[in-house]
Amino acid sequence: MQDVTQILKSLEAGDVAATDQLLPIVYAELQRLARHKLSHEAPGQTLTATALVHEAYLRLVGNAGKQQWDHRGHFFSAAAESMRRILIENARRKKRLKHGGDQERIDLPEIEAPALERPDDLLALDEALTLFAKESPEKAELVKLRYFAGLSEQEAAEVLGISRATAARHWAYSRAWLFSQIKSDTDQTI
Repeated sequence: MQDVTQILKSLEAGDVAATDQLLPIVYAELQRLARHKLSHEAPGQTLTATALVHEAYLRLVGNAGKQQWDHRGHFFSAAAESMRRILIENARRKKRLKHGGDQERIDLPEIEAPALERPDDLLALDEALTLFAKESPEKAELVKLRYFAGLSEQEAAEVLGISRATAARHWAYSRAWLFSQIKSDTDQTI
């Protein structure tokens, strides 16, 4: 994976050919992260792992001149953030009236049971995570890596440069904080 860091440096220097070298190396890992994230999405998700990876990759590499990645972990952290934004945009798009946001979504092959798709949950998480990032940026980054990129506790700890025990404490605190924030927001709207 040292190759990834070298290729990222070439990309930052303006070497357009580096994008052709980067994709084969990181594609499998990005695909695994996207599949993991989408496996936690509600039924009826219209994005595929491949589409999510391609969109995230285009956003990352398309802005290669503006991006500066220090290492492999930094790149995958940016990929996690990009996937998060894509999923949030998709959830917001589905809520729009123009896209049937006021209608209940039903899977046609299983017409007897309505889909349990809830873009509101993802939007509530995004709002809470944005607030949390202002209070605890490192812990919010851990949440993004764990939830949106599907990294394990150990992998996320390595990306952030912290111990696994610290990552476990941050993860427990973050989950409790986000749950409390989302619960209080839900209680206020009822």
